[in-house]
Amino acid sequence: MIAPSGIVSTGFPKVYARIREFGDEFDEWQVGAGKLVLAKRANGDYAATVGGVTLSIPRQVAKTYFVSRIIFALCTLFPGLTVLWTAHRTRTSSKTFASLRGFATRKTVAPYVRSIRATNGEQEIHFHNGSVIMFGAREGGFGRGFEEVDIEVFDEAQILTEKALEDMVAATNQSRFPAGALLFFMGTPPRPVDPGEAFMQRRAEALAGESEDSVFIECSADDDADPDDRDQWRKANPSYPHRTPERSMLRLRKNLPSEESWLREALGIWDAAGTPEVIDSVSWGRVSDPASMAVERITFAIDVAPDRSVASVSLAGKRADGLWHVELDEQKRGIDWVGPWVKSRAERNRLHAVVVDEMSGLVETKNGKHYLAGTDRKVLVTLAAAEGRDMAIACGWFFDGVMEATPKLRHTDQTQLNVALSVARKRPLAGAWAWNRKDPEADITPVVSSTLALWGAMKDDVVRPSRRVVGERTAVVL
Repeated sequence: MIAPSGIVSTGFPKVYARIREFGDEFDEWQVGAGKLVLAKRANGDYAATVGGVTLSIPRQVAKTYFVSRIIFALCTLFPGLTVLWTAHRTRTSSKTFASLRGFATRKTVAPYVRSIRATNGEQEIHFHNGSVIMFGAREGGFGRGFEEVDIEVFDEAQILTEKALEDMVAATNQSRFPAGALLFFMGTPPRPVDPGEAFMQRRAEALAGESEDSVFIECSADDDADPDDRDQWRKANPSYPHRTPERSMLRLRKNLPSEESWLREALGIWDAAGTPEVIDSVSWGRVSDPASMAVERITFAIDVAPDRSVASVSLAGKRADGLWHVELDEQKRGIDWVGPWVKSRAERNRLHAVVVDEMSGLVETKNGKHYLAGTDRKVLVTLAAAEGRDMAIACGWFFDGVMEATPKLRHTDQTQLNVALSVARKRPLAGAWAWNRKDPEADITPVVSSTLALWGAMKDDVVRPSRRVVGERTAVVL
């Protein structure tokens, strides 16, 4: 469980009082989770209104029950609330609607409900105070074009694409909910074939301590759990055995197609690092060439770890045969060494560009021009202000250079770069993706700097770095 910062109160007591009026009770874990989901900061905003609430919870743990009761209570307490409840598949959305339609007709709930609509493909529950819950499937385009939405529920969040997020999240920008809009992302660990990058990214940020404005709750057994260990079942499923009886678990065990499915769906265990490697070792080994060398368009690039504990400088360029080349030039602890190192390399080589990420803290701007901090070297900057477009393009070029049918990229089989690639994963960015660490301890600076170096080498519209050329050189001098 990862909590947002700055919590001073919670709106849960009032909501839970209404839930109990409905005739429902929460288990202890759900009470604690409810307090966290509706936690508030000193200004009255929900602490998770920016980053949302992510629930990675196995099947048969009543996550739909938990979220739906909170939402029904909010709809009855706050007039004019607009809720979108989406699933990836129409079947899942319709099943959820049928369940909540039944709840809406309960004797204790029905007095709050004005009408239920289930015709012409529209599934909606309307309340007398103007609140409404609308249901739909993302695969059918549900969610586009809405405005002033206050709550969005992304069921089956393990199958949540970047496009669906773009279509739907903007709808909450005009929310009039006093405490701020809320986004719920709930699902099970994604399968390798699922487009689960958005869900994976939310988990990765939480585990890395990068989600101060989000709630993250995960129920799972140990990674090395015995699949039939009842103690592990209890650890993964807080509703077992008092609400989810053993026969229900055994039925699920019997009918899931594989051991891997059971571990993922019933015990909540994520695949190693949450997602497979972006570039597998076989494909990476296929483009290995220890004798590879760049002879033109030589470009250096720098990447710094988020905690600034380590930095890497990589180089890229074009080989004599027209293929592209990348390699790690140096990797050291800290960042103080970076400026002098790159300056010394630039003075000894005819460079095409020096690339630095805007967020690295190594860029100085003088008279509208970018320089490597502490040097007179002009640099090509990847702009965070461009919504990560530069980085997304760079990652795409690097990936294609390795994975396309006729690879155009070569590397020198360096251990540091190989290890960095093995622990590098994806995160959604600018409609595409960028590199991400599989865990907080992973160092991916060698692969990120190599990616940026390749991007700079392949670009024609670069600002040439200031340099002193010693003679004519056609290869990098190390």
